Amino acid sequence: MGWERDFPVRYLLVREDLGGGEEGVLWGRCAEVEGLFMDPPPLPREVLTLRGCPRESLLVQAVAYSAQPMRLLGDGMLSIEPVDPSTGGPARYWDLEDMAVLAQWPTPGDPGCVDIVVGTSVREDGYWGSKRLPSSPRFDLWFPSIRGGSPSGSCRSIDGLLTPRPQWPTQPVHLIGCEPAEPLLALLCRPLPQEGDPITLWRLDRQGRTMTGYRLDLDTVEARPSVLGGALIDVTVTDPGDDRPALAARPVWEIWSEGVPTRPNQWAQFDAAGRSEWLGLTGVGPYVPEGFSGGTYHLDGQHVTDRTGLLLALGEALLGPGAHYGRDLDDVEDCLCGGPSVVPPFTLVWHHADIARRALAGHVLHHCGGLSYFEVTVNILRKKGVTVVLQ
Repeated sequence: MGWERDFPVRYLLVREDLGGGEEGVLWGRCAEVEGLFMDPPPLPREVLTLRGCPRESLLVQAVAYSAQPMRLLGDGMLSIEPVDPSTGGPARYWDLEDMAVLAQWPTPGDPGCVDIVVGTSVREDGYWGSKRLPSSPRFDLWFPSIRGGSPSGSCRSIDGLLTPRPQWPTQPVHLIGCEPAEPLLALLCRPLPQEGDPITLWRLDRQGRTMTGYRLDLDTVEARPSVLGGALIDVTVTDPGDDRPALAARPVWEIWSEGVPTRPNQWAQFDAAGRSEWLGLTGVGPYVPEGFSGGTYHLDGQHVTDRTGLLLALGEALLGPGAHYGRDLDDVEDCLCGGPSVVPPFTLVWHHADIARRALAGHVLHHCGGLSYFEVTVNILRKKGVTVVLQ
């Protein structure tokens, strides 16, 4: 059935998690969504004590024994899982934001370990089941500032972690100009409050291509005739969850709604949050021929002032606007090894390289010998057979 209205469809509502290999089911089409973008309120600062961190771990080496001990660990993650996976038990996860080291000392009675006191903001895991810990828990800590894809360290326990935290009030999301399909109509006929029914809200560009998706929990919904008229309805989701696209994502989505960008450096106007959102959208960028090699490529380094900017500039240099060549350095290495991408040998001329060298000098990767993010990137490229010319 066609839309046949004076305004476009910008969103699809699709139920995807059907299981058994079934395809998603369309729940409706929407002209607009209001209230989707939201910055979460700032988390309070807390003090935690990491008890019994092994001295040989990268975490302790970076905090206590490096030539310039790290005090600012940045954002990280904590996972708590059973020491013996065969025993089962719940696994739980926390985000640790903007962590700073306050103090550290030898663990009493164990000279092979260190206790570390940190200040951080704690975002609890969203696990819906039991909140109990495994009977024999293992505490693993992950910090990209120290190490990328594997744990930076561990500890035996954490004082101050399992404490009650305030619940923030939810903010509704409004689906404007919605043409509901049968599953959504059936949900609206249920008595309030409805139960569950998570869907994915797909954002479309003007060509009808899917840009990105966002999970929306239809726990409680209310409907009324749409302000856009006709047979459309407006639906309010009163408790959609708090994991929303940030406010910085809105102007990025607006640019991408016109289609995959074709002009270079459009991402340069955005701050770190906007650039991160831009990088996330590059997954819908142009298709790249398999294993294309040779030639000379030019990286415009004028706007490479952070890690994400480096990755965006590299993707544009090799594959053009709207594409990416990895979303972190591990991805970059994978792209250099083959697949649908530009592969060595080729030449990369990095213009204005000193801008990135200076901007990323403080982004030290301790698992790479204390080199900066810029230096590690150049080394990866050269190691894989790229001729890098810094200008």
